[in-house]
Amino acid sequence: MDLETGSNKNHVKKESWRTVLTLAYQSLGVVYGDLSTSPLYVFNSTFAEDINHSETNEEIYGVLSFVFWTLTLVPLVKYVFIVLKADDNGEGGTFALYSLLCRHARVSSLPNNQLADEELSCYKKEISTSPVPDEFVSRVKSTLEKHRVLQRILLILALIGACMVIGDGILTPAISVFSAVSGVEQLAMHKEHHKYVEVPIACIILIALFALQHYGTHRVGFLFAPVVIIWLLTISAIGLYNVLHWNPHVYRALSPYYMYIFLKKTQKKGWMSLGGILLCITGSEAMFADLGHFSQLSIKIAFTTFVYPSLILAYMGQAAYLSQHHVTAHDYDVGFYVSVPEKVRLPVLVIAILAAVVGSQAIITGTFSIINQCSSLGCFPKVKVVHTSTSIHGQIYIPEINWILMTLCLAVTIGFRDTRRLGNASGLAVITVMLVTTCLMSVVMVLCWHQSIFRAICFVLFFGTIEALYFTASLVKFLEGAWVPIALALLFMIVMYVWHFGTLQKYEFDLQNKVSVDWLLSLGPSLGIVRVRGIGLIHTELVSGIPAIFSHFVTNLPAFHQVLVFLCVKSVPVPHVEEEERFLLGHIGPKEYRIYRCIVRYGYRDVHKDDMEFEKDLFCSIAEFIRSGKSDTSRDIHSGNDNEKMMVVGRPSTSAQGIHTWEDNLDNCEIVSTSEQNDIQSPEVNKPKKRVRFVVPESPIIDRGAQDELQELIEARESGVAYILGHSYMKAKPGSSFMKKLAINYGYEFLRRNSRESTHALSVPHASTLEVGMGYYV
Repeated sequence: MDLETGSNKNHVKKESWRTVLTLAYQSLGVVYGDLSTSPLYVFNSTFAEDINHSETNEEIYGVLSFVFWTLTLVPLVKYVFIVLKADDNGEGGTFALYSLLCRHARVSSLPNNQLADEELSCYKKEISTSPVPDEFVSRVKSTLEKHRVLQRILLILALIGACMVIGDGILTPAISVFSAVSGVEQLAMHKEHHKYVEVPIACIILIALFALQHYGTHRVGFLFAPVVIIWLLTISAIGLYNVLHWNPHVYRALSPYYMYIFLKKTQKKGWMSLGGILLCITGSEAMFADLGHFSQLSIKIAFTTFVYPSLILAYMGQAAYLSQHHVTAHDYDVGFYVSVPEKVRLPVLVIAILAAVVGSQAIITGTFSIINQCSSLGCFPKVKVVHTSTSIHGQIYIPEINWILMTLCLAVTIGFRDTRRLGNASGLAVITVMLVTTCLMSVVMVLCWHQSIFRAICFVLFFGTIEALYFTASLVKFLEGAWVPIALALLFMIVMYVWHFGTLQKYEFDLQNKVSVDWLLSLGPSLGIVRVRGIGLIHTELVSGIPAIFSHFVTNLPAFHQVLVFLCVKSVPVPHVEEEERFLLGHIGPKEYRIYRCIVRYGYRDVHKDDMEFEKDLFCSIAEFIRSGKSDTSRDIHSGNDNEKMMVVGRPSTSAQGIHTWEDNLDNCEIVSTSEQNDIQSPEVNKPKKRVRFVVPESPIIDRGAQDELQELIEARESGVAYILGHSYMKAKPGSSFMKKLAINYGYEFLRRNSRESTHALSVPHASTLEVGMGYYV
């Protein structure tokens, strides 16, 4: 829209800032719920066992100094000022970095990539103004493309990050809720029985939290930001009170000098206690992972102006209180609630529990999202994805994963029953994700941003050293809880890698055993078989050629439908695919054969909606393809040995200028022409079950051949649609290695039998489904 006056410009600018501030307000409830509840357990985990309070305050000041500089360097400097810039068309997270690398170098793990995918609007590559010569970037790119080992390393890094996020989705609700409920100890009459009260209450809250996931958060989501705001204001106010009342000079501890004194005095035990200090940055990765729901500026504003100062005040207040109240190592009063004045402990406890629930909800939703992304990229078995909101993008619920998370979360809570071991487990998961982000970011800086290798090395050395220090401090607590995220990550890693390996083996078998188009065309227009009325929709993973299941079917039953559509639903390494670019269509053979290929493309953050309109959109797109008459002049797509000309077709039913369709039960059918649009309808048949009409715009005028083709498509659509699906089982070839037999015969087949079919999102009616069984020997 063109702006005509200066006042209009100011209005637009105000609207823009209003939007940014609104997003910043909303991000407080979604992004910072986990990070804001970290003061509940940082000091408790740090002083739990490794170091004691002495008569001096050097340990307390040292811990505060570590907390301050860790919060400053990792969330503020690394994420806010550097990592947030590495967005993938507005999306963030581990897979966003991996997707960027896949588009700048051919290292994608998706087997059915096409040149046409690079023409998507979201596929655009960043323009670099760096003086680094293109020759160097080309060498890095060719090195990655040449060595499959490096490609596997990148994939494994992305999967490790995803597995640790899933582990964080189990551990964060446990430690957040348990730490919040630990305030019951301060209110209990008999403190020696507080353990018997905390665990049941925490389990009840966790069960309720997971049981209500299927309702979604859109109904109560508006409460999340106020809860986090009240919580941050509360802990900052308490912190300011403690600083002024107990130790106004605690600000001196912000000097990095006290970190040196802390490590010098405590030595090995101080280094081991860093595993508790790193919990102050738990939830920092959410700033990048949830970038797609907000914007860079809104997240930066919320953190720098509100979250960061509130957390610093809260930690300073705890340190000020502890500096005047020295306790022993095994005293539970080292926790958060002891620094809260007695008169306000009950309302603070309630607010803390609500804030813990909000923070847990955010990480659970993030876990659903990361699993959906893994599934889209062929790295996780197909699961049922339920949209809990029709208006808010990304609000999804995965039933199977939800109950698995709940079971594991309860097991961890009941098994550990204290924040120290929970903190050890959670800390390792958090720092591992950050290390993965640092490694991938260094490659992105060189390959995507065209920065010098020196800057990338400096980035890795500086932030990698800090994170490696915390990583080793967490890893040394292996037997004291840190084994949990490793075990969980190993379990999910095996599932992901086995599924990915099996998926690639299955696709390679399909590719090697596909039937050439020339064989199909040699059969003639009737294909050498009986062509019955209706549409045959053949689902395949191939983007070229004829799948083996088709030849297997017609060999045993020589009859097929008058219209054939080879449908491929695939994922591309972009976050979202615009609706106008969703469908890629083309003819297979001459038009009179009535054989089409349709490729439906989704991004890794797109959710395949369980939408009954998909079938209507599909056939509207085919009709639009026929009407356009561009199948003979459309661009070539080289994908395999068969050259097929295809064109991009959007969703015409959503466009006023495209073909629209509807169905009714009227008996009289005729072709109607108006001044604005043409109605192509089906001829009268005996007792039709339904009537289909394509409403075609007046301009451009379609030729007679296209009208006949549309007419035949209508007749076939009225006669019904049959979905032909391949029901395959895989088995390793004789002579294969033991590991391959174990992965394929037992691992992949077990996952395949206990997961959903790849076509579950297409709302395929069971009455119209025909499964063709076929064995795959890979």
